[in-house]
Amino acid sequence: MPTMADVARSAGVSVATVSHVLNGTRPVLPHTRQAVLDAVEELGYTPNGLARSLVTSRTRSIGLAVSAISNPYFTEILQGVESSALEHGYSLLIADPHDDPAHERKVVQLLHERRVDGVIVAPSAQPRELVAYLTRHAVPAVFLDRLVHAAADDGEREAPGFDQVCAENAEPTAALVTHLASLGHRRIGLVAGLPGLSTTSERINGYRHGLAAAGLPHDERLVVHGDSSADGAERATASLLSLAVPPTALVTANNAMTIGALRALRERDLSVPGDMALCCFDDFDWADLFSPRLTAVAQPGRELGARAVRVLLDRLAAPDRPARTLRLPCTFVHRTSCGCPARPEKGTDT
Repeated sequence: MPTMADVARSAGVSVATVSHVLNGTRPVLPHTRQAVLDAVEELGYTPNGLARSLVTSRTRSIGLAVSAISNPYFTEILQGVESSALEHGYSLLIADPHDDPAHERKVVQLLHERRVDGVIVAPSAQPRELVAYLTRHAVPAVFLDRLVHAAADDGEREAPGFDQVCAENAEPTAALVTHLASLGHRRIGLVAGLPGLSTTSERINGYRHGLAAAGLPHDERLVVHGDSSADGAERATASLLSLAVPPTALVTANNAMTIGALRALRERDLSVPGDMALCCFDDFDWADLFSPRLTAVAQPGRELGARAVRVLLDRLAAPDRPARTLRLPCTFVHRTSCGCPARPEKGTDT
């Protein structure tokens, strides 16, 4: 196996210079750096990751903690995180917090103890222990998909000192509601997600804004929580259908809850869109294989994951930079479950 000394001899430089080039611990002249890289390539030298971490205090690894990794949306996020991490020379350690606050803090602690350089977390509905741990240990972190807020002294909400990356939620949900209203629906139900998540509250706000924009009243009985799961959404949809005056249209607030809502409708032999128009938040690969094809809001999952990595690397490079929150636009994918006739599929950013 070639050694660092072999690389130094081939490049005509010192071992220290080779170390600086490979570890980024000191600027090196461009032509010298290129000579070292050429020697590494020619000799097939593989740096010792453990030794490098001892020199730089970095392991070039990132921890990722997201729940429901089997969910197609989070799978896309994972793919974005992984590809961006590898592109920048980082490995990835993955944990599933199961949306449980205590387990969430534990898995992030385990990732930290594995000496990852930073973590990317999709926080639970009650992330107080998580935030306390990250703050106490000064762990570089990015909150992904779900925002975390902290209560200010005056009772208002403000972002904590962490970088955050998420999709737009309110405006895309409002667009689904106004679209259904434009088709003549006056009682539009919402199957919302797990209470406490920022995505849930923002999509409920978007639903309300959509009703207001369409000149429709807000009926609290038409908003039910499916707890971000298929089973929860099936029960929640059943409760909507049992109302004296049930809705004629539904908005489901994530892809798992769309499946649950469809189950509840099938159990009652109700057709989509004949008996119930349906629009959903989250698109997925097989959404256009349903009959009818699902009208949906598509989130930029891969880009969210990739952007979170870049934001974390920016934080590692400049630990004192101000925290920032990035929001990425979604795309309205118009199909036929809303009751519109089939047309060529086009996406519109929202």
